[in-house]
Amino acid sequence: MKKAKTNRPQDKAVQDSALLLVRIQPRASKNEIIPMEGGAFKIRLTAPPVDGAANEALVRFLSGVLGIAKTRVEIVSGQTSREKRIRIGGMSEAEVRRLLNTRAE
Repeated sequence: MKKAKTNRPQDKAVQDSALLLVRIQPRASKNEIIPMEGGAFKIRLTAPPVDGAANEALVRFLSGVLGIAKTRVEIVSGQTSREKRIRIGGMSEAEVRRLLNTRAE
């Protein structure tokens, strides 16, 4: 007998989220967002890439720009890489891109 498929809380969380591709430039002169071709974003951060400081700065910066809690910003992959996949919980991808593009201008 097959088990019934259930809606687990994490399934809903993944559905109600945006996934972004970003390229990080640590040790920049200021924090800023630069749109790139292909829909990705380059995010320049003043934090150094040491002991997770740039990752923490990325989460803090994105949560501030988007006006959401830091707990809703998750680095899905690329913890030690400059290229990262970021999940933004509770927002559509279109809404996130609109806010980031507004901030980039």
